[in-house]
Amino acid sequence: MRCKAGLAAALTVIMMAGGASALAQDSGEMQAGGRGQFAGMQRVAGEVTAVAGSTLTVKTDGGGVMQVVTTSNTRVMKGRGVTVKIADLKVGDGVMAAGNLDAPNKTLHAAIVFATDAEQVKALKENLGKTYIVGRVTAVDLDNAKMTVERPDHVAQVIGFDEGTSFKKGGRGIRMGDAGAAGGGAPNASGSEGSGESITLADIKVGENVRGTGSVKGGTFVPTELVVMERGPRGNGDAASGGKARPVTNPNPQ
Repeated sequence: MRCKAGLAAALTVIMMAGGASALAQDSGEMQAGGRGQFAGMQRVAGEVTAVAGSTLTVKTDGGGVMQVVTTSNTRVMKGRGVTVKIADLKVGDGVMAAGNLDAPNKTLHAAIVFATDAEQVKALKENLGKTYIVGRVTAVDLDNAKMTVERPDHVAQVIGFDEGTSFKKGGRGIRMGDAGAAGGGAPNASGSEGSGESITLADIKVGENVRGTGSVKGGTFVPTELVVMERGPRGNGDAASGGKARPVTNPNPQ
């Protein structure tokens, strides 16, 4: 598996921003717009390569380097919403920062910084495609009840479904389980019973972003729950699948 800084960035956003924009193919690059506290801000995401005073050096997807400059007014959060100082961050941590971009100087003046511990990012990398899945749907297989998902590390993975799989749209994002960092565990779906809209597999379209937890059965990852994420950058699903994706039906109608 190719473990790029962009994967760290995507996983950071999953955990710290509720999975809203983790699945962008340009994960780790500046993204304008957004809603709520990010409205009108640009974003930089990636892996910390250096911490010097109030400035972070961040390696983005594709090997680019950005400087994230903070001040006493910058809010820095790590883990489950714990406020920390820039000095508490370390090399290898995943970060997503939002603020005002100085593109010519490759610098972001951050209003807020979300950080994920390096060990958690490592655990997420190792378990991606094994105990959980996140990515963009690029193809579906009606006859075999399978789906191809392009993950944040740009690996196309075929996943399957069985009678134990349920499907939802919306709800909350993926976060680390209680034993995540210490035990190398995978993230858990944090939505409670009833969160999100119950759907069928037939409702999931090529180009949509999905996430879910489960396990490998017979060499194929099978989620116990697959959730369509309502927000996130749209990919060219039809092009990715050659325009031949077929509608699929739910092997376990709700």
